[in-house]
Amino acid sequence: MAMYAWEGTTKDGASKKGVMEAGDEAEVQDRLKQLNIAPGKVAKKRGEFKLKLPGFGGGVDTKTLVIFTRQLATMIDAGLPLVQCMDILQGSEPNKNFKEVLISVKNTIEGGTTFADSLKKHPKVFDELFVNLVAAGEMGGILDTILNRLAAYVEKSMKLIAKVKGAMKYPVTVLIVALIITYGLLTKVIPTFGDMFKSMGKSELPAITEFMMGVSANATKYMPYILSGGAGLVFLFKQITARPKGRLAWDTFVLKSPIFGTLVKKTAVAKFTRTLGTLVSSGVPILDSLEIVARTAGNKVVENAVLYVRDKIAEGKSIAGPMLETGVFPKMVVQMIGVGESTGAMDVMLGKIADFYDDEVDQAVDGIMALIEPLIMVILGGLIGSVMIAMYMPIFQMGDAVSG
Repeated sequence: MAMYAWEGTTKDGASKKGVMEAGDEAEVQDRLKQLNIAPGKVAKKRGEFKLKLPGFGGGVDTKTLVIFTRQLATMIDAGLPLVQCMDILQGSEPNKNFKEVLISVKNTIEGGTTFADSLKKHPKVFDELFVNLVAAGEMGGILDTILNRLAAYVEKSMKLIAKVKGAMKYPVTVLIVALIITYGLLTKVIPTFGDMFKSMGKSELPAITEFMMGVSANATKYMPYILSGGAGLVFLFKQITARPKGRLAWDTFVLKSPIFGTLVKKTAVAKFTRTLGTLVSSGVPILDSLEIVARTAGNKVVENAVLYVRDKIAEGKSIAGPMLETGVFPKMVVQMIGVGESTGAMDVMLGKIADFYDDEVDQAVDGIMALIEPLIMVILGGLIGSVMIAMYMPIFQMGDAVSG
């Protein structure tokens, strides 16, 4: 398959051009005839060379995606053709990377591809959930409704992620600052005091001072090795977690960790119920919905649990029993989903559970911050205080000797 740039004329005599993915030029011409376009020039499109630095280019932030989804839903609800909607949106899009994506999607649609299949060609921007919901909307003729649901889902997911990141940001920032301050004390302050003690002829120093000066000397001497070792550990961690068994072990450890485990579990339940509720309410079959939810879970333990539930449902069982067997989902969640399944209102029940667990995540974040803040202050204060005591204790001793 390759990309072909084509030009043609409609029955009204209007000139059209676009890009189409096909096996050869003959296939492009046949598909154009099916679209009532008289084919003109058809040429294989050459690949463009684009230089993109790692971490830049290709990415689209969640807020941009929400705005695009909302605007597209409004335009389609107003009765505008899809191609015209994409043309308007790409023309007003300030994000250059996303603009390129929208142009590509528009050209592919003009080539006769469905909207969902066009989005599927850009998995870094539109994930499986987005593509499958759009496909359900196209099939059911309710694309505007689906897009509004998608925008609401993405907005709530964005808020959930922001809460979790907010909980992690403070301790990580303080830890980095503490490391920088400690490094400055070990490499700049302590050696200065050490030189001062030597110039005064101070041979015997308190044990804590000797210890700090030894740590300072080793930190200065072995810092390149420490940094290299740290970088090696990070690389090793990434390599291990890139493998299925390593990722499963790490995700299991995170879920069972004493402080952040509860927060991660509540976040996973909120995401699971929100995603599944959005898919079910949009008409996506339950087996397909569970497969999509598993792939977008972000945690291998939750993913395996959801796939287990999917397999059991495929065997003819209800959803509540297998969910309880996994041991991943709280009993209250399983009971509510079971009630929703028996009453035929599972999508409504899933939405209520998601809202409840969003509040639970808020409370978990507040609890973690209340625990971590004083703990960090005690550790940081103890560290800096120990250094200050170690450096000033010999000075106090000398002052006592002089006064004596």
